Amino acid sequence: MILIAFLVGLVLSLVGLFVAVVRAIALWRQGKRTGGKFGDELTLFEERSARTEQLLAESDRASQDLQAATARLRASRAQLDVLLGTLADAQRRTRWLRVFLPVR
Repeated sequence: MILIAFLVGLVLSLVGLFVAVVRAIALWRQGKRTGGKFGDELTLFEERSARTEQLLAESDRASQDLQAATARLRASRAQLDVLLGTLADAQRRTRWLRVFLPVR
């Protein structure tokens, strides 16, 4: 009777050990696959973040170029306003000369 109980306990222990080993192997394989996927995704994330940094740098350069162009435009517009004012003043001062010019 004791021998039968001992053998049943031994068999159950061996079955439990076998199940634990099989599950440990499955867990190890799953961990390997998951680690590979995490590595792939991490590499992809690093590539995307590098591309984002590059695009941000290009955007910053474009913004600086735009600000410089805006400053040049303001200066050109100020010069144009001065020239248009001078032209209008000259036209106003020489309006009386039109009387002497022939009409086409």
